[in-house]
Amino acid sequence: MTLAAHFEPGNYRYIPGVFQYSAGVAAAPGYEIRRVRFRDPVPLARGFERAGHYISAAGRPLTAFCACELRSPAPFSEDGFRAFNESYVTTLTRWGLFDGRVNPVARSNVCPEIDPPPEPSFHAFAFTLAAPHPAPSFVIAGSGEAPEGRGSYAAHIVRRGDTDPEAMREKARFVLAEMERRLGRLGFAWADTTATQAYTVRDLYPFLADEIVRRGAARAGLTWQFCRPPVRELEFEMDCRGIATEAII
Repeated sequence: MTLAAHFEPGNYRYIPGVFQYSAGVAAAPGYEIRRVRFRDPVPLARGFERAGHYISAAGRPLTAFCACELRSPAPFSEDGFRAFNESYVTTLTRWGLFDGRVNPVARSNVCPEIDPPPEPSFHAFAFTLAAPHPAPSFVIAGSGEAPEGRGSYAAHIVRRGDTDPEAMREKARFVLAEMERRLGRLGFAWADTTATQAYTVRDLYPFLADEIVRRGAARAGLTWQFCRPPVRELEFEMDCRGIATEAII
């Protein structure tokens, strides 16, 4: 099994995933990943425009764009999610990132339960740039409690329709295992992370200590975003990263 593929135009490695995003990215030797968060959500088209200007001003090609975090108004139906993704990748195609088959860009896309944006919007993006002595840097894409690339999410959701404490524990275990699998594919572990984010509107406290903290997933603390995953009936999502330099604009 190939652990990761190389996206030479962007100077990063990626874990091949579904057409809309990769499962994670890591900077190539001599490069680092920088994360940039918007102070407020920026509608998708304008967010791409602002990210493009920022990347170009840093002296990098648009192919250096390697990850993004989106916020959507509410969870999509499966058909709606596919339609959104088909629209989303048109900019990646224009930027030379998506060839119609393989997409190297990692992504999280979640839905704030309170005060959501009126349309799909950017929360943050990341890109690579040269660094003289870079620490290893990476972004692991968001994953909910269903395997990706198997057609219907609903048919594979862990404990579908069940949100009691034990069901949420099982969902979390699945997601944490997927985070660890992706980290391992890029040659990393929880000890290499600088941030971990959880997305759920359910109570995670019953399994926080045993399933998250004890296994090292909260080594830098845990950011709990009161958001739902992007597809209806999913209840728990996580992503993580190891990045030395972050900015807010």
